[in-house]
Amino acid sequence: MEATGTDEVEKIKSKFMSAWHNMKYSWVLKTKTYFSRNSPVFLLGKCYHFKTEGEYRALDSFQSSSAGSNFDKISTEISGNVEEFRKDFISRIWLTYREEFPQIQGSALTTDCGWGCTLRTGQMLLAQGLMLHFLGRAWVWPEALDMDSCDSESWTSSTVRKLTASFEASLTAERDPKVLARPPARRDWDVTERRNEVYHRKIISWFGDSPLAAFGLHQLIEYGKKSGKMAGDWYGPAVVAHILRKAVEEARDPELQGVTVYVAQDCTVYSSDVIDRQCSFVDSGKAGTKAVIILVPVRLGGERTNTDYLEFVKGILSLEYCVGIIGGKPKQSYYFAGFQDDSLIYMDPHYCQSFVDVSIKDFPLESFHCPSPKKMSFKKMDPSCTIGFYCRTVQDFEKASEEITKMLKSSSKEKYPLFTFVKGHSRDYDFASSPLHEEKDLFSEDEKKRLKRFSTEEFVLL
Repeated sequence: MEATGTDEVEKIKSKFMSAWHNMKYSWVLKTKTYFSRNSPVFLLGKCYHFKTEGEYRALDSFQSSSAGSNFDKISTEISGNVEEFRKDFISRIWLTYREEFPQIQGSALTTDCGWGCTLRTGQMLLAQGLMLHFLGRAWVWPEALDMDSCDSESWTSSTVRKLTASFEASLTAERDPKVLARPPARRDWDVTERRNEVYHRKIISWFGDSPLAAFGLHQLIEYGKKSGKMAGDWYGPAVVAHILRKAVEEARDPELQGVTVYVAQDCTVYSSDVIDRQCSFVDSGKAGTKAVIILVPVRLGGERTNTDYLEFVKGILSLEYCVGIIGGKPKQSYYFAGFQDDSLIYMDPHYCQSFVDVSIKDFPLESFHCPSPKKMSFKKMDPSCTIGFYCRTVQDFEKASEEITKMLKSSSKEKYPLFTFVKGHSRDYDFASSPLHEEKDLFSEDEKKRLKRFSTEEFVLL
C-alpha cells in the first residue's frame, strides 16, 4: 500500500510539473533579431550579403585559405537577397518541446518541456545531415515565405487559448493527442518538387513524437537508458551524439541504410574507422558506400568559452558540409547554424508546441520550421558542445578532414587543438575496442564507461 501511494504521488508530481513546464515554455515574448547590412551572414555554408541586393555568384566550397578566416572562399555561394536568406533559414527543420504526445514508456511524461532541449537540438543536427543526404544543400521549402514572420505574436495568442485546457488535462490524465490544423496549400508541382516534398515529409516523420519514429524522442530515450539516462533527466551534447549514432545504426527503414554516424573518441577522429563505416557491407553481402555524419564532442575552453576559438567555429559554420553545432548555455541547448560578426545564429527548442501526428497524410509542416532566427554572442556560449558535418563519399571525407585540419592548425596556435584527425584505427592506439565491434547489447562496455564519464563530467552541462 505504501509503495502504491508513493507511485501515485510521483505521478501527480510529474503531471503537475508537466503542466507548469507547458505553461512556462508556451509563452514567447515579442523579440526581434537585428542583422547588419554591412557584414556578411553565413548559414551552413552559404553566405549572404544584405548590402548589395540581387548579387549572386557560385564559389568552390573547398577553396579556402589555410587560415580558415577567408569565409567568402569557403562558402557555397553569395546572395544579396534578404528573402533568400529567410527562405533558406526557414527551410531548416526545427524541433522543439512538444506536449500531449503518447506517454513515454516507464514514465508518466507526455511532454519533454524543461528537460529535452539537448535531445531536440541533437535531432536538428541529425535532420540537417539527412536533408543534405536526400535533398542537397540547395533545396529550400517552396512554402517557406508563406509562413507568418511575426511568430511570437501568433504563438502567444494561440498559447492563451490552450493554457487552461493543458493544465487541467495534465492533472486529470485525460489528454487526447491533438493535431495542429491548417493543411498545406496545394500547388502544381513538377516531378522533382514532388519527389523533394516526399523526402521533406519523410525526414520530419522520422523525428515524430511516437514510439515508432526512428529518431523520435521515445526511441532516443530508450537508447539513452543504456547509458543510465532516463526520461526527465538532463542530457549532455556528448551523450546525445552517441545516442544518435545508435539510433541510426538501429534504424530499419531501407532509405536509411545508406547513412551512418561516427562519433569522435576523446576529441580524435580516426580516419580508418570512418572509412570502414562508409565502406561497410550491405544486407545483400555486397560492398556498398555509405554517407557518414561525423559528430565531434568538444570543449571550447575551461569553465568559460575561450574566444580564441571563435574563428574556428566561424570556419566550421562556413563549410557546406557542416550540419551545425549543438550547445548553448548551462542546461539550455541550442542548435547553431550560422553567424554574423561575433554572434552565432541559432534555433531555439525551448518552445512548447502541440503534438503532431506525422503518420497521417498531409500532416501540417508549419510547426517544424522556424519563422525567424535568433542570435547569441559567442562568448556567452557554454564550452561544451558537439560539432557535426556530413560527407557523402570517402573522397568528400578526405577533402573535409584536410580542410578542417588546416583550420584547426591555424586556430589552435599555441593552444591544444579542439580535436584532431589521425590515420589508422582507434584500436591501433591501444583502445579497448573498435567502434565497429558488434555487441549483443546496444552499447559495448567501453562505450558505457565513456558515456557514464560524460554523464558525470563537464560534457553534460546543458
